[in-house]
Amino acid sequence: MNVFVADRRLAGRHRLAISMRFWTLKFAMHEQDVMSLNLSTRGVYFATRFPVCLGEAVQLVLEMPKLITCRRATQWCCTGHVVRVQPICFPLDVLGVGVTFDCYEILRHRPPLVPILSTHPIE
Repeated sequence: MNVFVADRRLAGRHRLAISMRFWTLKFAMHEQDVMSLNLSTRGVYFATRFPVCLGEAVQLVLEMPKLITCRRATQWCCTGHVVRVQPICFPLDVLGVGVTFDCYEILRHRPPLVPILSTHPIE
């Protein structure tokens, strides 16, 4: 019997190792540096030793690459929730964590103020 299983993902995933900062909203003091294993505009899968639970609210800061957004790489601050937790490295207690983004903010750094010198009068 040939069984077809449909991929229910709404956005294509890319196998990318992107450095991120991650913390749960419950324990904001315990910020972790992690690497993505795959990434899309709607979520991320990464490895961590920090214990997390399904449904837990998390926040991540990462540089979203041009490959995914088709725009210049920008830094995103994402709020989401954990949709998958599975052991990926036993006995080292490393967990694979899947997060769906609920919302994100593009972090824009303002350029330093520079005086504008003009030889033309403003009309």
